[in-house]
Amino acid sequence: MRLAVLSPLLLAALAACAPAPQGLRSPDAPISSAAAFDPARFGDVWHVVAAYGDEARCGPLAETWTRTGADSFRVTGTTCGPNGARAFVAPARMTGPGRIARAMPGGEEALWVLWVDADYRVAVIGTPDGRFARVLSRTPAARDDLMRAARDVLRFNGYDPAGLTPV
Repeated sequence: MRLAVLSPLLLAALAACAPAPQGLRSPDAPISSAAAFDPARFGDVWHVVAAYGDEARCGPLAETWTRTGADSFRVTGTTCGPNGARAFVAPARMTGPGRIARAMPGGEEALWVLWVDADYRVAVIGTPDGRFARVLSRTPAARDDLMRAARDVLRFNGYDPAGLTPV
């Protein structure tokens, strides 16, 4: 009986010693979504111009956000899979100001629009857990000043811009 009680405690203690998985952003840094985000202006084609991790190896990626309601989208595009770029279709819905839940094959992902420039030419999206972040542009190449601003936004939200790779 005593062993049965100690085993869960021992396992919990060992788990606490294991290194925690690291995301792309500092867990201590605050993160915020764009409160003035306008879903109506976000619809249309976005090119992934910079991303973290494996996404950059797949080459050009793009997404088309089509509004299906006041707070919902149908997202079609390409994503980086284990064997290269692959197509996807996903419903997405607004969950708060600048916060979107997108249903992907691996499960729902919480995307936060961290920033979009005043003319909706460039956007930075990421996840609060730091698993994902990317820079989107209406054109296949973003202007240098907008890319500098995107890197500043990532840094402000706890991401290391040095890990950002052009796509």
